[in-house]
Amino acid sequence: MPLQNRVTPEGDIIATPHRGLLMGNRGGAFHLPNRRLGRRRWASRQWIACVLEFKGRHRPAMMQPNRYTELFFLDEATALAAGHRPCFECRRRDAERFAMLWARTHNWPAPARATDMDFTLQAERIGRQGQKLTFLAPLASLPIGSFVRLAHCGGVQSYIVQKDCLLAWSPAGYAKPRPSPRQAQVEVLTPPSIVAVLSAGYRPMLHPSAARG
Repeated sequence: MPLQNRVTPEGDIIATPHRGLLMGNRGGAFHLPNRRLGRRRWASRQWIACVLEFKGRHRPAMMQPNRYTELFFLDEATALAAGHRPCFECRRRDAERFAMLWARTHNWPAPARATDMDFTLQAERIGRQGQKLTFLAPLASLPIGSFVRLAHCGGVQSYIVQKDCLLAWSPAGYAKPRPSPRQAQVEVLTPPSIVAVLSAGYRPMLHPSAARG
């Protein structure tokens, strides 16, 4: 049975047999001894996205006692939408570029420090009741790689913004492109500060299905 460790653009953590291209954590361990999740969804403000393999490190099992709760993402754009930033250890080059662009968009001394970015992101991604925070913006103003939530078939669906269309997200990859209503106001899932970094030129790694879509 799959563990509950896959993160969606909404920031939810689900169980799925599909694997992702990145892993990460939320600042430590918040799983229970039986490797299930309780009510907690993070251990600290340090939400990061990491590579799957780094310096030959090997984990004998996921969600070990007193270790951090391993999380997985379809791709980097998904991780960013959920409010995770690049890891400074295993993804230093990406993290340094991200921090440089963050500082530029906030008029901070460059590069931005991880602790300062984490403090800002925590206020942008999580509400007082633990809910995912979103904001409204014209779709035409959003950069490629950001995520929006739109009505779909009586419910809602997460879409990644591409140049000429929107691609529906699923745990297995992207599918079902739909025309981009450029003049519409949309609900944005990616935190505002990360949207600004994307607008400044940061290009997140995307799942190969995005190109097929």
